[in-house]
Amino acid sequence: MAVGTVLVTGGTGYIGSFTTLALLDNGYDVVIVDSLLNSSEAALDRIELICDKRPTFYQVDITDEAGLDNVFSKHPEIDSVIHFAALKAVGESGEIPLEYYRVNVGGSITLLRSMAKHNVPNIVFSSSATVYGDATRVPGMIPIPENCPIGPTNTYGHTKVMIETVITDHIEAERRKAKKAGKPFEQWNGALLRYFNPCGAHPTGIMGEDPQGVPYNLLPLLGKVATGERDKLLVFGDDYASKDGTAIRDYIHVLDLASGHLAALNYLREKKPGVKAWNLGSGRGSTVFEMINAFSKVVGRDLPYQVVDRRLGDVLDLTANPALANEELKWKTKLTLEDACADLWRWVENNPKGYRQDPPAELLEKLKASKAVKN
Repeated sequence: MAVGTVLVTGGTGYIGSFTTLALLDNGYDVVIVDSLLNSSEAALDRIELICDKRPTFYQVDITDEAGLDNVFSKHPEIDSVIHFAALKAVGESGEIPLEYYRVNVGGSITLLRSMAKHNVPNIVFSSSATVYGDATRVPGMIPIPENCPIGPTNTYGHTKVMIETVITDHIEAERRKAKKAGKPFEQWNGALLRYFNPCGAHPTGIMGEDPQGVPYNLLPLLGKVATGERDKLLVFGDDYASKDGTAIRDYIHVLDLASGHLAALNYLREKKPGVKAWNLGSGRGSTVFEMINAFSKVVGRDLPYQVVDRRLGDVLDLTANPALANEELKWKTKLTLEDACADLWRWVENNPKGYRQDPPAELLEKLKASKAVKN
């Protein structure tokens, strides 16, 4: 008997696929909807290889209300949603803002409308630390707590703030409505998970990040430099007020991040808190140069980079204060930056074409052997 059934939007993407794996490993059934715009259906095969369970999959765009209605109608057992589906590149968001608002904000409203029609009350939302903007503008806000004033500096961050607001208004309205009608209302809940820089891959080397276009994030770009697919890494600015002039970010292993989503979902189901925001992060800030050095060490050689101008909307320091999630969700990061670099290198070295190739036989044998030991 499943613990519950969760719809994961964007579930074949990087964080979505790892969260699906965590849910399946912890007794949940999972239904995925994904447009496959920036992901691959092959992620489903990798999930199944690792945990011997396969999520149900529908190729549906988050803006397609009829498509979402169809999925909810076919699966009345769905009681919660974890919502990842979005466009997610900070730089690109400033170039095509209308598309970001259409997909991210419009898609979230479409999802919530469909959930309401089918009486699905719980949503865990994949928000972002970009909602805080430049936290150094407020004294005493680094590392960043959840009560840091909101103030995004780019379109992507603006979409996340809008979605947080829409979710909050929706959940509170549903609670008020049910209460007024004398019905149970505590079942309507939302988690807003603000996180920092996900990185790493599955330690088996069988599952990782596989962006379909040009990756925008530091570690996947470094991976492509290490495999020779790119000549060098572009470092956006070395004139920040940090120890080496490069921007500071809080990197979190994708396995830790996935377990944070599971912890938030369990908290909503058990504690029924209404709407709550939590930071998911390590609390450790690393500069871009520190990341380059850490990954170069794992690869075994220096990786070439070039410093260029700062990127529009980038800020100095996005380091989380995860104390609230540590305390309330009983969750904290377990894996280190070194773990993330080693896991990422194992992934890109063995899967230079990502999901557009079969997993190496040697890794499959190791996975088989580790399963045999467990059993």
